[in-house]
Amino acid sequence: MSELDRQIAQLKACQPISEAEVKSLCLKAREILVEEANVQYIDSPVTICGDIHGQFFDLLELFKVGGWCPETNYLFMGDFVDRGFYSVETFLLLLALKVRYPDRITLIRGNHESRQITQVYGFYDECTRKYGSANVWRYCCEVFDYLALAAIVDGSVFCVHGGLSPNVNLIDHIRTIDRKQEVPHDGPMCDLLWSDPEDINGWGLSPRGAGFLFGGDAVRQFARANDVDLIARAHQLAMEGFKHLFDRMIVTVWSAPNYCYRCGNVASILELDDTLRQEYKVFGHAPSDVRSVPIKRPPAEYFL
Repeated sequence: MSELDRQIAQLKACQPISEAEVKSLCLKAREILVEEANVQYIDSPVTICGDIHGQFFDLLELFKVGGWCPETNYLFMGDFVDRGFYSVETFLLLLALKVRYPDRITLIRGNHESRQITQVYGFYDECTRKYGSANVWRYCCEVFDYLALAAIVDGSVFCVHGGLSPNVNLIDHIRTIDRKQEVPHDGPMCDLLWSDPEDINGWGLSPRGAGFLFGGDAVRQFARANDVDLIARAHQLAMEGFKHLFDRMIVTVWSAPNYCYRCGNVASILELDDTLRQEYKVFGHAPSDVRSVPIKRPPAEYFL
């Protein structure tokens, strides 16, 4: 068994890997991600996933439903960390799978893959609690800066964490963004990660304080200009696991069941076959005995 396979097995068991191993894994991941485009091209069939938010045991449920990587080709649309109790294990498992099977798993950036946001919503605190310093958080944040901003499946399904931008009419515009930076407070990169569809005409101010609200006319215009049939995105809780809008031209895929361990929602993944036929697989949260709140710190020898 290779060192990387051992780390994957350890992370699957929800056991953190050492700080030195995290540093090495993050460096390897950056070497792979730096070669990827701002908009990653993906071939079908592929399984598209929404927010995970550190809900590690629910991520295992997702893999039970969708199949493990590399048998299944995956696209995760961001928000791997924050809010859940196991952001470290969640992100590092996905990252280890990316390094092990770079052509079978695509990770794009969410608005929570950010230094500023993770210092407020839990990932920073979790890293310092589990490792005794902020080093692991820093290594992970450096990887965040290299994540692609969007993906396109077979040239006709556009996938992005948040949504559209009034400053991005063409997918080609996204290719010109310098993505290797902290998420800006405004501008096209910010909008792609923060915006939401809403039943309005044109563009509106977002209550989130970043990005925009965009209506069906903006979606139709973008789809027509870029010859895409569907926009898949995450970013918003969907109680039924997924939600279509605007004559099914856009879909929100949400993959964190019982979000924050209290919302009572189901989750889903979107399977696209090689003809791009859509199948939504809905799943519930992991049994409560396996996702109990972590009570104490793991023993110190994990981190030597």
